[in-house]
Amino acid sequence: MNVSEASREFALEPGDNARLANLCGPLDENLRLLEARLEVQIRRRGDSFRVVGARADSAEETLRELFALAKSEEVTPERVHLALREHESGRATAGEGEDSAIRLPRGGLRARGHHQRQYLADIRAHDLTFGIGPAGTGKTYLAVACAVESLQAETIRRVVLVRPAVEAGERLGFLPGDLTQKVDPYLRPMYDALYEMLGFDRVSRFIERNVIEVAPLAFMRGRSLNDSFIILDEAQNTTIEQMKMFLTRIGFGSKAVVTGDVTQTDLPAGRQSGLSHVIDVLRGVGGVAFTFFDARDVVRHPLVQRIVQAYESRSDPTRQGKEPS
Repeated sequence: MNVSEASREFALEPGDNARLANLCGPLDENLRLLEARLEVQIRRRGDSFRVVGARADSAEETLRELFALAKSEEVTPERVHLALREHESGRATAGEGEDSAIRLPRGGLRARGHHQRQYLADIRAHDLTFGIGPAGTGKTYLAVACAVESLQAETIRRVVLVRPAVEAGERLGFLPGDLTQKVDPYLRPMYDALYEMLGFDRVSRFIERNVIEVAPLAFMRGRSLNDSFIILDEAQNTTIEQMKMFLTRIGFGSKAVVTGDVTQTDLPAGRQSGLSHVIDVLRGVGGVAFTFFDARDVVRHPLVQRIVQAYESRSDPTRQGKEPS
């Protein structure tokens, strides 16, 4: 039998029609997704499966993992995609698996893939961590999760969310509402993550009590933030001066995470990104960690990963801020 015709036959036990239906999805859409992504053919009769193709082993392993999950949670196409991404990026060892879990009030989550696990370990071990890479790699979401975990553990007293409002030219006075309402559109991704992890009512109470604070980057000057978890998102839109200003706000007992994608800068032409500049300035400095993500780490729709890869293949490999090999 040649490699392209490799096949696997197995049964998923214990037999449970409801669980199998959950695994396969409506009209077997989860099986069709596995077939398309792994380039295999899947045939099922009851709880017996036959998989044909070069990656039949991977398909069987993924099906067994999803069948185990089907006992306690809904198996959606998104969940199938995450399982496939985890297989492609490499599984955690036993020790890494324990360390990559984040405990949250509304359920836990865990880092997926080597770079996410490294990023989580860096955030926990360092006072300043940079997460740099394309959209959809979980940089902001994991940073917010770590902030919520720290808040629940009472290792910090507040969470400060910061983002440059480059799209409005920092002229926030032209937008209606108070300061929080002016900045809300720019911080929506972090708000969405907080609502998912804590619930809308709890987040609202924390904001009212200033336990969670939102602030445009321009309003950070002159402050010193102690006992805080500070997240600077979309940092590629900071200037060199703004990045230096932000980094010198970190006070005692505080932890800061800076996220961004150096390939998507919205600064005016001729202005160097503070994020690409800081990579050279702080690399090797004690207490500072850098995690670089790439297209293989994208955990959104598979099309997003292909889009990122297409742009990377067309870009200059010597572009500023690219992780050295």
